[in-house]
Amino acid sequence: MKALFDLDFRRFVTPTIIKIVYILIMVMLGIGYLVAVFSSFQASTGFGIFTLLILGPLFVLLYLVLARASLESLLASIRTAENTAELVRLAGGHAPGTDPQFPAGPQSPAGPSAPTNPQMPNTPQPGNGPAAPTNPYQQ
Repeated sequence: MKALFDLDFRRFVTPTIIKIVYILIMVMLGIGYLVAVFSSFQASTGFGIFTLLILGPLFVLLYLVLARASLESLLASIRTAENTAELVRLAGGHAPGTDPQFPAGPQSPAGPSAPTNPQMPNTPQPGNGPAAPTNPYQQ
């Protein structure tokens, strides 16, 4: 619960509440299925049986698969971010925005280099042009 009120967003709250969200989606799908079956039976018995046996389960299954896939995709993105931050920490570096030397992350190199090969104008020759920037995550 403490991570929910972390205004610096240093911890992800989604991995802890994603199970609750998935359960709520399943409950809402179940309630929606029951409402659809009852209203289709009020319209006609044939449509009610069709909704009960074919249309309702198909809709619920399709929506549940899409909800599960989207929640898994969100969780995979968050785990990738957590693992990347851990790799940076293990390499002895700082996460972007926390290093006093680079408060907003490393800066990009200054401007493109001029082409030096007339046969291939977009290919600079090795050894010409600006030097590669130093890696701020290595000590």
